[in-house]
Amino acid sequence: MNILLLTHSVPFPPESGPKVKTYYVLRYLALRHRVTLVSFAHPGDSPEQIAALRPLCAAIHTLPLPNTRAQRYRALATSLLNDRPLTIERDSSPEMHELLARLVREAAALGQPFDLVHTDQLTMAPYAERLPLPRLLDQHNAVHQIYETRAHQCNWVHRRIARREAIMMRRYEARMCSEFNAVTVVSEEDRQSLLKVLPQPRELTVIPIAVDTTALQPIPRDPTSQVILSLAAPDWPPNADGISWFAHEVYPLVRRAAPESQLFLCGAQPGQAMRALPEHDPSIVVTGFVNPIEYIARAACMIVPLRHSGGMRVMVLEALARGIPVVATSLGIAGLDLRPGEHVLVADTPSDFADAAALLLREPDLGRRIGAAGRQAVQERYDWRTIYRAIDGVYERMLAATAHTEPPPSLAAGGMSLPNGLGRVH
Repeated sequence: MNILLLTHSVPFPPESGPKVKTYYVLRYLALRHRVTLVSFAHPGDSPEQIAALRPLCAAIHTLPLPNTRAQRYRALATSLLNDRPLTIERDSSPEMHELLARLVREAAALGQPFDLVHTDQLTMAPYAERLPLPRLLDQHNAVHQIYETRAHQCNWVHRRIARREAIMMRRYEARMCSEFNAVTVVSEEDRQSLLKVLPQPRELTVIPIAVDTTALQPIPRDPTSQVILSLAAPDWPPNADGISWFAHEVYPLVRRAAPESQLFLCGAQPGQAMRALPEHDPSIVVTGFVNPIEYIARAACMIVPLRHSGGMRVMVLEALARGIPVVATSLGIAGLDLRPGEHVLVADTPSDFADAAALLLREPDLGRRIGAAGRQAVQERYDWRTIYRAIDGVYERMLAATAHTEPPPSLAAGGMSLPNGLGRVH
């Protein structure tokens, strides 16, 4: 098939959860289909990142992500007027609409029309909306849940704005999931959450996140280590909440049981509250962005103290694929086919979580057994070469169901024209 893939960021290097998912979806599609990748380029994206994806794509087109102060003010005003989420309006780009319209027309004129558009994440849904193609929405999360959590957690100054954004996101996500021809989600939890907000029931296909278990090999670790590791991106609000909970309510209990323990918090853009943690406890180390392999080698276990949000934790799969024992909350492994006590330790209260972490510090042999069992489970159940075969089934059902639909009049009649030079072709 000839696939048009829309992504909010260039999916390389696969160093964050969303990029990991998108990158391996792209790798799978490239094995079986002809893929044209269209993405926003973010500040700091390099030509080398684009070059790394070129062998996977028939063509790559990027446009700069709108990110000026004037754009943000316009987005706020537009959001207030049209009841669309600020998050969606903030990234609004007429140039992206025009680029996609041109690509669709040119492909048809060359006798190589696109068979469908694969839309990666809700933020790209507005750009697929106008295209005269069968449309798949690939949901990484039940997004409205994240915004509802933020609305509960933010301070009173921002709470009213956050609540409005949560309501708008709930409505928008429900509309997009209703209008697209097919929708995939990464967990049963997300599927149930979305079904609750949809105006009418519809099929939502669960396709879990997957990783490369061939590339992610076990890392030799120090059996005497007393290091507890977090690799959660601290700029993601559910992660920041979980890390704060662990640092303030769980880690002091660990220190009582294991006085030599250390807590390493790794991840780009830690907030002020996280950066201040070492001032109160020198055994806490906040690193910022690092090469995770070095810190994995020093760790006795990894923690996933997630208390909010849906989706599925890529870092759990990556850690287990490397043979690292994981302690997580029930929500931290939600959607994963893992057995507590065999593949991972699960705890939801501060005392239980502290007991589990301290146990792994005391008993490295137990950590090795759990890590090995976890790796085997991920190899068998979450390798991208196996998991993403399900995408083809979704495509086939979607194309069969839309075989007799007509394209929207706007583009069927010719649509928009693209000014010369708009968009960057790689």
